[in-house]
Amino acid sequence: MYPEQIVAPMRAELVEEGFTELRSAADVDQVMNEKEGSVLVVVNSVCGCAAGAARPGVRLALRNSEKKPSKLTTVFAGNDAEATAQARKYFAPYPPSSPAMALFKDGKLVHFIERHHIEGRSPEMIADNLKMAFEQFC
Repeated sequence: MYPEQIVAPMRAELVEEGFTELRSAADVDQVMNEKEGSVLVVVNSVCGCAAGAARPGVRLALRNSEKKPSKLTTVFAGNDAEATAQARKYFAPYPPSSPAMALFKDGKLVHFIERHHIEGRSPEMIADNLKMAFEQFC
């Protein structure tokens, strides 16, 4: 686990955008068992691609999209291990990845962005990917 004083600003980047932190397996299950609407789950991380592309990209997408998910949620890989492991169960068939972004519509996984789709890409590219998914599924 990373010291909370290190991850707190990284958590805040998403919470300030309206994300709800899922800190336990029960938190994850409660959100995922609601089968109506759209849910975005962001697997947050301390890595450079989370800081340089993932978090800025998702924030940009939300600020510039007319359609948005009904719920914005996040788990923090490396710190909220139980919640992250539980969230990843819903991401099948995708392997564990952090950072990552999963969009669900009416309880079904409809769009997934893995780490290798984030690394080396700009926040604008991530935002464009998410905006297209939001338009289609939200």
